[in-house]
Amino acid sequence: MQVGHDISLLLVELGAAVFGLAILARLASRLAISAIPLYLIGGLCFGKGGLVPLGFSQGFIHVGGEIGVLLLLFMLGLEYSGQELSRNLRVGVPAATADFLLNFSPGVIAGLLLGWTLLASILLGGVTWISSSGIIAKVLSDLRRMNSPETGTVLSILVLEDLAMAIYLPLLAALLVGGSVTKIAVSVAIALCVVFMVLLAALRFGAVISGWFRHDSDEVVLLTTLGVVLLVAGWAQRAQVSSAVGAFLVGVAFSGPVAEQSHRLMAPLRDLFAATFFLFFGLQIDPRTLPPVLLIAIALGVLTGLTKTLTGSWAAKRAGIDGSLRWRAGLALIPRGEFSIVIAALGGGLQPALEPLSAAYVLFLAIAGPIAARLAK
Repeated sequence: MQVGHDISLLLVELGAAVFGLAILARLASRLAISAIPLYLIGGLCFGKGGLVPLGFSQGFIHVGGEIGVLLLLFMLGLEYSGQELSRNLRVGVPAATADFLLNFSPGVIAGLLLGWTLLASILLGGVTWISSSGIIAKVLSDLRRMNSPETGTVLSILVLEDLAMAIYLPLLAALLVGGSVTKIAVSVAIALCVVFMVLLAALRFGAVISGWFRHDSDEVVLLTTLGVVLLVAGWAQRAQVSSAVGAFLVGVAFSGPVAEQSHRLMAPLRDLFAATFFLFFGLQIDPRTLPPVLLIAIALGVLTGLTKTLTGSWAAKRAGIDGSLRWRAGLALIPRGEFSIVIAALGGGLQPALEPLSAAYVLFLAIAGPIAARLAK
């Protein structure tokens, strides 16, 4: 009987969460804005320490949220061929370098000014550096800008950032546990090998891979595609490479009719699980920890929002994009999200203030970023 009661409670919680997301989506549609800020605020209100804390089964919502990010990145990858990705990555290296210098430095400097250790300050630099691929992909989809001229520039920066995490995260993990130089080198080498293999498969064998997955049955294509996305993302994560990068490259490898079929079949799943990701993101943040660090987080958010905008605008200008589209590229890069929270969680034991400051910072930019992108004409 206890098992039956647990299942019924899970179903009620899940139904309430999905129905609440539907109400927020309707409200966002009426206001003509992205639903992401409302999902985040909803999670903040109903999570631990919120206005009306609800006992959600967060394990289920967390898994659903992770799947949502993977589907967002997979479907973003479907928009690009291997040749387009290769060209964007080559062109995007200078912009990614400027992105690192302009957005990593403010976090490091802020940490040092707060009296933190150098390693804790480097962690904060990672928090301010990495844009949220999941949030940005959702915003671009909501605003129907997947095929806009500036989106290729945004994509190249996001992909290079995510690939850089393949080095940054293993390096940080080894430093935090006091790993030897050999251990650090091995971790980074494994991550780089995995990235190279997945990139090679996506860029050189995309047409062959697409042929394997073609089928007249929607059911077969849906199950096969979802299984491959989860498998590749899981393998990438176990190799300490971003699972989001793995899912994105699976999308890049798909082309032709199978890409169109996958896009049509996966879109409803993406919307469902992406909404749970943003809800869970808000549920993780305890509002009671935010007031002491809120002013610092907002100041840091405004500064790095400007530096991200400059980064994207300069990158778009180098790519030959004119006018207001340059600023749209910059504003699209403002949100921070999943990677910033992961980095903060790594260093929570090293510097207690890192997690609440990062949570306030991410929440501010995860709300302000989609609004800014929506207002950009």
